[in-house]
Amino acid sequence: MSKMTPQEMAARIGGGLLSFPVTPFNADYSFDEATYRANMDWLCGYDVAGLFAAGGTGEFFSLTPSEVPHVVKIAVDETKGRVPVLAGTGYGTAIAREIAVGAEKAGADGLLLLPPYLTHAEQDGLAAHVEAVCASVKIGVIVYNRDNAILQPDTLARLCERCPNLVGYKDGIGDIELMTRVYTRLGDRLTYIGGLPTAETFALPYLDMGVTTYSSAVFNFVPEFGTGFYAAVRRRDHQTIHAGLKDFILPLIAIRNRRKGYAVSIIKAGMKVIGRYSGPVRPPLTDLNEQEIGELAALVAKLPQAAAQQAAE
Repeated sequence: MSKMTPQEMAARIGGGLLSFPVTPFNADYSFDEATYRANMDWLCGYDVAGLFAAGGTGEFFSLTPSEVPHVVKIAVDETKGRVPVLAGTGYGTAIAREIAVGAEKAGADGLLLLPPYLTHAEQDGLAAHVEAVCASVKIGVIVYNRDNAILQPDTLARLCERCPNLVGYKDGIGDIELMTRVYTRLGDRLTYIGGLPTAETFALPYLDMGVTTYSSAVFNFVPEFGTGFYAAVRRRDHQTIHAGLKDFILPLIAIRNRRKGYAVSIIKAGMKVIGRYSGPVRPPLTDLNEQEIGELAALVAKLPQAAAQQAAE
């Protein structure tokens, strides 16, 4: 059981960079616990405000409901309280509640509630879904506004009144008007997280709308770049931000956009590039081919030179 209150968790994650560690698999797609432990311990050595176990980049969608709490428990055991650990949950309401309860028992400090499975619903139905998950646990819950789960400001306001442990709002659609209306309506009642892929692209304009943190997938394999870019965003260092976008993020996005599902696959490829191979992605995703891995490796190889040059300036 987490020792943090929902509000304490929200304050912690709102003050720094967030990331979603990959879930390592063996060649037969079974969970590779030893590699996961090593990766979590390594990432905790960097300035990160929270890690999301079994999140989107962690292939939540390919894990079974029983695997999620197990992955979360390993993450909690390995981080040893150094950073908050949040867990993914989702699918239909009954399954989402079941996973949420299991994640809380495993020691998660909070939950990210992903959109329901493959169905669209009215605001009342989405609100009932969120409220049911919040009521099933005592830890903090973050809603992910994305795809088929777009909560409007009035709905969010009602949920905030009814659910004290609803403490976060992650935006994954990039609707600036909606984001502005949400923040204007709810202010500091919620912690706001940038969740567009790739979040670095939108980090600076979102900061001006009250979104103080975002989830960085690339932190998995280039943590120095990830934390340095976040620091540049917080100090509004336009020169460093635009250099990072031009030299690394935008070329990476160009590779990612070549095939469907590469948003996750390219992060696992990055782990391979840096010598922390974390296995294949589970079907139906597909891995990058060798040429694409080579292109990614070339991008990563340029980063230390760029960092050294910036330090010298």
